[in-house]
Amino acid sequence: MRWDAFAAACPEIAARAHARFTADELVLLGTLRKDGSARISPCEIDFADGRLMLGMMWRSRKALDLTRDPRIVVHSLPSDKANLGGDAKLYGRAVDEQDPDVREAFGRAIQARLDWRPDEPFHLFSLDVSEAAFVVFGEERTVLTWDPERGLRRSSTPH
Repeated sequence: MRWDAFAAACPEIAARAHARFTADELVLLGTLRKDGSARISPCEIDFADGRLMLGMMWRSRKALDLTRDPRIVVHSLPSDKANLGGDAKLYGRAVDEQDPDVREAFGRAIQARLDWRPDEPFHLFSLDVSEAAFVVFGEERTVLTWDPERGLRRSSTPH
């Protein structure tokens, strides 16, 4: 489901993930290489037109991975080994965004954030969320998980 639908379905995780992603302005992106092995890459992130957007250099390895196999994981940057700010993970599929209006909305978002706009050609994907998790570390570890079938689940364990 698109970001806006996910945020409506699971505001508890969406708000935390949005805050982490916006503060860091960078995520770790998991894709699958041609041979099926995993690739992890840094990627900037923006929110526009109800979507979580991932812009990539034209023909970059991670973009080619996603054009071949759209399965993706987006993970927040750990702040340190304690990672007290929490750990956001979103799983789903990358949607190749070709619509000029969506690309323009992305352009405006990145322009507002960086005072810069990418020149064509570039790859633009949005995340179609199928599962999500947010883990808070510390004395009381809290794990929030979500999927559309089971909804939000919460568990806490002493560290």
